[in-house]
Amino acid sequence: MKKIRFRQILVLQLVVMIYTFSSIIAKMASGTEPFSLQFILFYGADVAVLGIYALLWQQMIKRFPLSVAYANRSMALCWSLLWSILIFGNEVTPQNLAGILLVIAGTWIVNSDDSGKEKKEKV
Repeated sequence: MKKIRFRQILVLQLVVMIYTFSSIIAKMASGTEPFSLQFILFYGADVAVLGIYALLWQQMIKRFPLSVAYANRSMALCWSLLWSILIFGNEVTPQNLAGILLVIAGTWIVNSDDSGKEKKEKV
């Protein structure tokens, strides 16, 4: 397996981050009057963000092994928690923190270099 560079992971995380913007927009839409102009604009923006994400995600799964792409996709939970704190003022519970740490650890393991493992298998 070809080593994945840090810059490539950042691009993948940017695409995942774009996906999480959909949740922000949907939450903001939920605070408006149903079928008002503001509501329709929010949901139009939500569909646009999801469309952009779908196109970018297709490019990511062409360039990365599926295991790496989907492991990084789980980082959406981390980004969503960050947005909920920064934008909506939500508080972090110990359970949130434990879950996020597990997701980060799992993603780190999948993104780590497997070349040592391959060398052992060749011997």
